[in-house]
Amino acid sequence: MATKTTLHLFDIIRQLPLLLLLSFHSNVANAAGGKWELLMSNIGISAMHMQLLNNDRVVMYDRTDFGASNISLPNGKCRNNPNDLALKVDCTAHSVEYDVSTNSIRPLMVQTDMWCSSGSATSDGTLVQTGGFNDGKNMVRVFRPCSTCDWQEMGNGLIQSRWYSTNHLLPDGRQITIGGRDAFNYEFYPKTASTNKVFSLPFLQQTNDPRQENNIYPFVFLNVDGNLFIFANDRAILFDYTKNTIVKTYPQIPGGDPRNYPSTGSAVLLPLKNLGAQTVQAEVLVCGGAPRGSYLRATRGDFVGALNTCGRITITDPNPQWTMETMPLARTMGDMVILPNGNVMIVNGAAAGTAGWQIARNPVLSPVIYRPDNPSGSRFEVQNPNTIPRMYHSTAVLLRDGRVLVGGSNPNEFYNFTGVLFPTELSLETFSPSYLDPKSSNLRPHIISLASVSKIKYGQSADIRFTVSGLLNTDLVKVTMVAPGFNTHSNTMNQRMLVLSSGKVKRNGKFTYQIKSIFPNSGKLAPPGYYMLFVVHQEIPSEGIWVKIQ
Repeated sequence: MATKTTLHLFDIIRQLPLLLLLSFHSNVANAAGGKWELLMSNIGISAMHMQLLNNDRVVMYDRTDFGASNISLPNGKCRNNPNDLALKVDCTAHSVEYDVSTNSIRPLMVQTDMWCSSGSATSDGTLVQTGGFNDGKNMVRVFRPCSTCDWQEMGNGLIQSRWYSTNHLLPDGRQITIGGRDAFNYEFYPKTASTNKVFSLPFLQQTNDPRQENNIYPFVFLNVDGNLFIFANDRAILFDYTKNTIVKTYPQIPGGDPRNYPSTGSAVLLPLKNLGAQTVQAEVLVCGGAPRGSYLRATRGDFVGALNTCGRITITDPNPQWTMETMPLARTMGDMVILPNGNVMIVNGAAAGTAGWQIARNPVLSPVIYRPDNPSGSRFEVQNPNTIPRMYHSTAVLLRDGRVLVGGSNPNEFYNFTGVLFPTELSLETFSPSYLDPKSSNLRPHIISLASVSKIKYGQSADIRFTVSGLLNTDLVKVTMVAPGFNTHSNTMNQRMLVLSSGKVKRNGKFTYQIKSIFPNSGKLAPPGYYMLFVVHQEIPSEGIWVKIQ
């Protein structure tokens, strides 16, 4: 991980009043909406990695090599691992499953170290998790969504050791794993006879700074043409993984500052629209990070202010150019979550320093909503602040009911609850955007049925029936589908939203309506698997339903 630094008590006493004052002042000003709710104060682990599954349960896990966690394994189970660096026999869990419906935690058993690993939910809903540290660096593990399932270790399914790599689901249902520390290549899972090897990707070596490594956990998005947009450090390419060829080289993001770990900005593929058009436009938004050199300076106790800029680029343009925007709050280690209405929430992180052990300061407590369809200059809206700093190793994912689940934060090498500036955080909470305010309940759609169809074929049309108890504006209804992402280290892998092509809303009864929507016609637009489908009215989403496209 990052260079370890010692935080002395004097440093805490000297800086804490100023930091709290600055944080309070910067985050309360211009707060617009949203509501925080503490779900559990102690889930037993610090949620470094997080994935929502299609049974409305969230798998979370931490590293295994720091000693005991705060939750025991069930039924007297113990992990016996002679390779563990801290505790050979460990009867505590380092992974848990959170049940959204019951607000409860179930401890899970994992054998090898999953520290700073990657993953994605595959086409059948299984979480396939790759890599990690120590004895886990070449491992593949799977978790299937069921009420009694547990982690299954699949053995050394990776050829290259992967630590801080990025995964993405492909149109054919396979998973690609790209990069990682000292891994300037990519590979596939599962493998075939022709793909049972690693493939060189020199772009990752060209963007690597050995002293700061601002190209690990690269941002990866599947473009609408089937190629991969890969962003590392301050540059990006469009990559044809089937031919191991760079299709396009994008301009350097203005300013030249690094956006990947440990500078740790975040990125999102903005919602894909007009899916029936001959050419579908795709845009990427990259926000935050830290100025070049910030990591090394932070390790020496000099905490440089984070970046307050976002770069937006239409990656499908023949001559793509970055457009820069200014966030209301500078942020490193932020997490970007696509909301059901197509807006983007930016949450967690710090206003100074970088990712690493105890080398960030001034937590950013207020989320920001980014409205991509608003005119430039009026897209950001600061939300109500949290009370819990979410620093290094924080996570956030969208839930089917429209809330955002937030957890994690452990900038310490071990689980430290006292004597440190930012203690290890074991809590779990949600943020409810303003569209969940009770005053909007009469405008909120409720999906009745999807013509009794939960498994969708590419290009299929379906009638979606829904109710709205208040006055419906038929011109302000849309249908969206969101792929649940795998979130860690401010990188949400496989996160994706599509706005379906839909016909006019028809009235079926006093408060009942129907809309015919056409699903994407290709795995290049929507890789096979489970999505949350929402009906959105005046930017207020229904609760989602799970659909499987194949």
